[in-house]
Amino acid sequence: MSTVNTSVGHQRPASGWHSLTRAELRVARLVVTGLSNRAVAERLVVSPHTVDTHLRRIYAKLSVRSRVQLVRHALQHDTTDG
Repeated sequence: MSTVNTSVGHQRPASGWHSLTRAELRVARLVVTGLSNRAVAERLVVSPHTVDTHLRRIYAKLSVRSRVQLVRHALQHDTTDG
């Protein structure tokens, strides 16, 4: 499995749940609770475009194509240590 260097010298897998950045994890967890992109953006005080960008990266890293698949993936793989 390939890894990605982070700014603090840690390595993160290039794909899978543990590959998500903290910002991506926050977005994913809020989406999983059923919030819309706009509601996630308001909660995190970012633009809806930023949420959309994070979601596209999350989908690619997790190899999912929908919110439903994201929820399924989260239920199987999420940990609360992020």
